[in-house]
Amino acid sequence: MRRLITVLAIAFGWLAVTAHAAETRITWHGHATFEVVTPKGVVLMIDPWLGNPKNPAAGKDPITQVKRLDYILLTHGHSDHIADAAALAKKTGAQLVAIPELGAQMVKLKGYPQKQFGIATSMNMGGEISIAEGEVRVAMTDAKHSGGMDNPFAADDPKAPATVYAGNPVGLVVRIAGGPTIYHTGDTDYFADMSYIGERYAPDLALLCAGDHFTMGPAVAARAAKAVQARTAVPMHWGTFPVLAQDMDDFVAEAKRLDVATRVIQPGETLVFEGKILKR
Repeated sequence: MRRLITVLAIAFGWLAVTAHAAETRITWHGHATFEVVTPKGVVLMIDPWLGNPKNPAAGKDPITQVKRLDYILLTHGHSDHIADAAALAKKTGAQLVAIPELGAQMVKLKGYPQKQFGIATSMNMGGEISIAEGEVRVAMTDAKHSGGMDNPFAADDPKAPATVYAGNPVGLVVRIAGGPTIYHTGDTDYFADMSYIGERYAPDLALLCAGDHFTMGPAVAARAAKAVQARTAVPMHWGTFPVLAQDMDDFVAEAKRLDVATRVIQPGETLVFEGKILKR
């Protein structure tokens, strides 16, 4: 009997460790910046702008607070999506996942370390790449937006273009082994092919731009959540500036009408998945 109790205790202990190991944490740092920690402890960051005014850590030199970062994923070259990418890469050694033209411009114009962007993490729409020793797979989707990058040399040369080409804007699908499938729209309007994203990936978590003015607005973002068959939809890219939508009431109302589950979180909050199930 004592031996049986010991065996059961070991078994339950193993199950508890396994459950903990399967935890995926997704933290919103404001605007379009999300940090993802996988079950194996790999750290990804999408569109890093930690200095955005809604990030609770913005006034505390947030870059210095980042202790580990393995991969930086970018959707397009606008400054509010790439602002801290190069600085974070130099501090942490993070590899860059980006469309080829954007990656090349990040290296050439923004000082992203060349050795941290290459064929293994350069990709385009249609294919997928495997990173983090196979724990994470990344795919790119279409996004209806612009993709120019500010030219840092324009101020010194009146003939230099204010912006330069940085490839097509994209959305990102991040599939985590033992964890959720995450769809980050980047900046986009709604488009009919979002239904194909739903058919192909049916994300457990959709992070949807919903601020209006530069992207789709709250109600349209809810429609996008329905189209991609999101198990849970979270709005982003709102409230950062006065010109953007300041609340998500319309998003929640439309999502409810469409029978889409939503979570409206605040910058600094973390979502926790156990496997593919959102626990908190």
